[in-house]
Amino acid sequence: MAQTIRRNAKPVRRQARAQGAKTKVRKAKQTTNSFVDALMRILPFTEEQLHKTFLVLILAGSAALAWLVASMAGLTVLAGQQFALAAADAGYEVNRVEVRGVERLNELKVYERVLGEKDRAMPLVDLHALRASLIELPWVADARVSRQLPDTIVVDIVEREPHAVLRRPDRLVLIDATGHELEAISEEAARDMLRISGPGARSQVGALEELLDAAPALRPQVAEAEWIGNRRWNLTFRTGQVLALPQGDEQSAGALMNFARLDGVNRLLGGKVVAFDMRNPDRIYMRVPGRGQQLMAGNGI
Repeated sequence: MAQTIRRNAKPVRRQARAQGAKTKVRKAKQTTNSFVDALMRILPFTEEQLHKTFLVLILAGSAALAWLVASMAGLTVLAGQQFALAAADAGYEVNRVEVRGVERLNELKVYERVLGEKDRAMPLVDLHALRASLIELPWVADARVSRQLPDTIVVDIVEREPHAVLRRPDRLVLIDATGHELEAISEEAARDMLRISGPGARSQVGALEELLDAAPALRPQVAEAEWIGNRRWNLTFRTGQVLALPQGDEQSAGALMNFARLDGVNRLLGGKVVAFDMRNPDRIYMRVPGRGQQLMAGNGI
């Protein structure tokens, strides 16, 4: 009996693999259906309710997407502007500005920056931008800007405290305890204030305060502090006498305390010595006007 051989027939192994794959798919579908059926029996709602829930979620997602598209198209901004105009028509717009806490600062500087909001609808006033603008003023350490409905902007100013006078080559400038420049000041107005000078001195105001705290009895006597070579201080007292201090925070504080003790015992300030040099930690050098000529004359030179 003759046997027919098919040329395109699949090999036996390939047929077996295909049959095995179909069997696995059929079993997986049966397992999935069984799981879904079991889950539906456990859940406290019907299959119809589940379909409705998915429908609601799809609609909510579509609404969120529509809102995002509208926002990108500027519709929400337009709605906000319409709301602000309606508020202004109802009397909620800026008609008054109230400034508090100003003593030394020129109050007109504050009004110049805030009155630009006059007649603006209250919801459109950018309080953060106003505050940032006010803090740019030299005298303002901090500011709080708030709405007082229906028509008032309230500005609370925290002013900087004047601390000393910075001597610049062409003018005197009032500064606070951090070295922040406040405004130019006249020679007459600066007469009784501590003056600070020298390149880089403005950044050393805090260090100078700590130094003077080491000898509080001498602080009222110090008229000027000069920052020398970006490393040390020369102090000029109200008597016109000059004290040269060594380099270094601890060294200069120690020298100043020693000078305070010597002054308490020997009354150095107000005496004949015009300059004291304490840069050498082991001794103090004093300069008396005319003393050199006296020594030379005594030695017959």
